[in-house]
Amino acid sequence: PPTNLTLALVTFCGCCGPLRPRYKRLVDNIFPEDPKDGLSKSDMEKLTFYAVSAPEKLDRIGAYLAERLSRDVVRHRYGYVVIAMEALDQLLMACHSQSIKPFVESFLHMVAKLLESREPDLQVLGTNSFVKFANIEEDTPSYHRRYDFFVSQFSAMCHSTHEDVDTRKRIRVAGIKGLQGVVRKTVNDELQAIIWEPQHMDKLIPSMLFNMQDSDDLDRAGHPSTPSGSGQDGEENPGALAESCFRELLGRAAYGNMNNAVRPVLVHLDNHHLWDPNEFAVSCFRIIMYSIQAQHSHHVIQQVLNHLDTHNRNTPRVRAGIVQVLLETVAIAAKGSVGPTVLEVFNTLLKHLRMSVDFELGETSRRNSGSSVSSNRGKESEERIVQNAIIQTIGFFGGNLPDYQRAEVMMFIMGKVPVYGTPCHTLDTVKIGSGTKRIQTMLLSSLIMVTSGFKSKSMAAALPPPFLDPLFSISLMEDNELRQLVLEILHNIIDRHDNRAKLRGIRIIPNVAALKIKREKISKQDVAFMKKHGQQLYRHIYLGCKEDDNSHKNFELLFTTLAVLTIELANEEVVIDLIRLAVALQDMALANEENMSMFIRCGIMALVAAYLNFLSQMIANPPFCQHVSKVIELRNMDAPYLLPEHIFRDKCPTPESLDKDDRPLYFQTADMAECLAGPGYNAERLSIPYVPQVTDEDRLTRRKSFVDTISLQVDIVSNSLPDKSQLAEEITFETLKKAIDTTGLEEQEREKRRQVMEKFQKAPFEEIAAHCESKANMLHDRLAQIFELTIRPPPSPSGVVSISAGHAQHQSVPVYEMKFPDLCVY
Repeated sequence: PPTNLTLALVTFCGCCGPLRPRYKRLVDNIFPEDPKDGLSKSDMEKLTFYAVSAPEKLDRIGAYLAERLSRDVVRHRYGYVVIAMEALDQLLMACHSQSIKPFVESFLHMVAKLLESREPDLQVLGTNSFVKFANIEEDTPSYHRRYDFFVSQFSAMCHSTHEDVDTRKRIRVAGIKGLQGVVRKTVNDELQAIIWEPQHMDKLIPSMLFNMQDSDDLDRAGHPSTPSGSGQDGEENPGALAESCFRELLGRAAYGNMNNAVRPVLVHLDNHHLWDPNEFAVSCFRIIMYSIQAQHSHHVIQQVLNHLDTHNRNTPRVRAGIVQVLLETVAIAAKGSVGPTVLEVFNTLLKHLRMSVDFELGETSRRNSGSSVSSNRGKESEERIVQNAIIQTIGFFGGNLPDYQRAEVMMFIMGKVPVYGTPCHTLDTVKIGSGTKRIQTMLLSSLIMVTSGFKSKSMAAALPPPFLDPLFSISLMEDNELRQLVLEILHNIIDRHDNRAKLRGIRIIPNVAALKIKREKISKQDVAFMKKHGQQLYRHIYLGCKEDDNSHKNFELLFTTLAVLTIELANEEVVIDLIRLAVALQDMALANEENMSMFIRCGIMALVAAYLNFLSQMIANPPFCQHVSKVIELRNMDAPYLLPEHIFRDKCPTPESLDKDDRPLYFQTADMAECLAGPGYNAERLSIPYVPQVTDEDRLTRRKSFVDTISLQVDIVSNSLPDKSQLAEEITFETLKKAIDTTGLEEQEREKRRQVMEKFQKAPFEEIAAHCESKANMLHDRLAQIFELTIRPPPSPSGVVSISAGHAQHQSVPVYEMKFPDLCVY
């Protein structure tokens, strides 16, 4: 039978319960009998005070809470689960000691339990707790904690396909918030850089893009989503929240992580066929470019360029979509830092432009062979879409570059243009053949885009010989479209004050002053440029006028070229040269040695009339204006076909011939010289007829010979050095005047240079060799004489050497008799 002691012990245990640790009793007390009553606040305060006072017990508290929560999840007692998570959150926010690390492990284990459950409410609950934890800044980094499970689970929630729309939206929002929490928790922790590795980015980025894309699809379907930042609804919108998270992630990307962040975007766009149409792709890259740090922009551009290379065999619309995305990226990056990728961008774009032309020509040849005409025409037009997109991108990017970089790009593109007679160093795949004209047209169109708005302070910097020579070679081609493109490029570069719009259309301008032409005084650098390259410019205008396929537009552009040259680069000497050029054009049309058509001859006459009318008013010379007006007035009455307003009309009748003897209808050199016979103008030069300079630029008619490529010296006068009497000639004002005044010698100098070049081109090799050898011997003899006169042995106290009768004799010189310079004596 039980004793009294036994009964007493049973009674005590029944009343007070088993002897449990204090932390367990404190944890048990926070759970009410009815979960609807919620967390017991007073008991929670006791548990929090205990945890703060005894932080070494935190890990046990966490483990016990995790045990209870796991049991409640299995038993579907979700009310107690909510209470347990609330208690965990409060303990997490209250405790920041070193001992919190084991407690965090228990906490994350419980969050994982909730996320693994299939109950949406528990998943949302676990996510909210994780987000609170992510916002806590820990004092010390965690060396062993990993978030792989959370990245995977939150990404899966972002792709929820729950049947109920509202529930699906809640789960997706929770997944996005969870990913945002992972990003915030890891990107600032150097030990968690693993988050930027591809296996995590390949889950994070597509999850965000999927929700952004789904939101865009709803918008297009007529269900507008609430924009980001519009209160609570905006925060709960998956698309807006995903975009915010995407921006935050990119904003935190460091230099080495940029590629891993952008690559999944490109893969997602590929997998979901979002390049055609590409509205979503464009919006994605706008977000990327505005979110990342400016100095990382070239990483994104490089990624898109590489992606374009990988899709070089894809459909034209896909390639066009990628190019348009590239346009958006460079449009934003061009104003910031684009780094070393400038020329690489243009190189890749030009390469794809060439490939597109090749594809187009291939389709054209297959179409001509008889295959389906309609489909091939469609493919050809689609290739034109690609080409236009590339040219637009080149132009926009080039237009936003600073002038010094734009000049480099102009040279770079010009180096890609295939020109007859030059080594084929243009593009990797270029072959001079059927596609040459097409690729020339495309590249020149690109140059027009790049040079638009280009304003260089010096023409020499804007038009260096490596750019000018091939450009002029193209201007000599027998294709009026290419010549038009060349002239437009010249207009873009030369017209630095935007006067072209006022000069548009070839016409007799009654009052040039009313146009309000903007101009500045020509600089010394531009004067030097015209002295060096002016004849080259005149020559190509002269040769361009007599091409038999010239149209109205060609003459319009030629008129604009002459007018812009007058405004930007004409001093008194250039004005005389331009008048001589105009007279030479008139004489060429009258003589008709080239057997030109009557339309071309009348067009040249109309061009000369329009230009001289413009020039006479620009230089404000009343007699000159009166002479020009008189000729134009007579033409209006007797020969309207010699004026631009008439000859360029559709059905303007042309005469059978032009009568040279009808002098009043033509501009007379003598009359113009008399008008200009005043201060500033050397009117005597007008009597020297203009002859195009013979150069080696015309690569269409002949290949450059070896002699053309070497530097030729002007022939040295056979007379040797002048004698002493000539050297002692008195220098007077007249002598200096003659030395400075070289205007009358320029034509002789050109003729002499032409004769020397002709001699080296046509003379036998032995004659050239003998001539060069004689000059070399003469030069050596003169140098020996000069050295013998100038080089003397220095005076020495021991004596100097004198030569007499073939024997060297030493003569002693006392130091006190030696002559020292003044600076050596003190």
